[in-house]
Amino acid sequence: MSSAFPEITLIRHGETEWSATGRHTGRTDIPLTAAGEEAARRVADRLHGLSFAAVWTSPSQRAKSTCALAGYGAAGVVKPELAEWDYGAYEGLTTEQILTQRPGWQMFRDGYPQGETSAAAGARADVIVAAARQVAGNVLIFSSAHFLRVLAARWLGLPPEDGSRFVLDTASLSVLGYEHDLTEPVIRKWNQR
Repeated sequence: MSSAFPEITLIRHGETEWSATGRHTGRTDIPLTAAGEEAARRVADRLHGLSFAAVWTSPSQRAKSTCALAGYGAAGVVKPELAEWDYGAYEGLTTEQILTQRPGWQMFRDGYPQGETSAAAGARADVIVAAARQVAGNVLIFSSAHFLRVLAARWLGLPPEDGSRFVLDTASLSVLGYEHDLTEPVIRKWNQR
């Protein structure tokens, strides 16, 4: 990209039927829609000419398919820590449906009954941040929106709940990196389509 320091490029998976309708898709393994597949192919154009020392993907088929359609399937290493949040009892529900049952609920603050807390998602993100900082070069990551938002917060040293301040569209590209030296983590680009 544009830095002398290593960068971590984050790709949110392409559209699925559930992401298009706002349903929480944690561990349910939903395939990409035709539009999601086409958007994933276009990711390849945005990554053209870049080199990556490591390519990691969530175990979900939506992330692995996006990785493959973007041209990195053969290089992609599945990292279980990159899985989307476990939404527990709220899996498959929209935010509006959840708020009907639980007024005032906020996912990053309140987590999910029988699912994952923001602290647990943050602990998984910390594993990825530590691993990425050990790679001698750029890292390319394919995962899901809510987990990538937590990952960005943890990259910056913020609490996992601050992932609520970032938004990611499907098939978007974001870049984590550094400013003046390796002690200054920053977001270099966010939610580019």
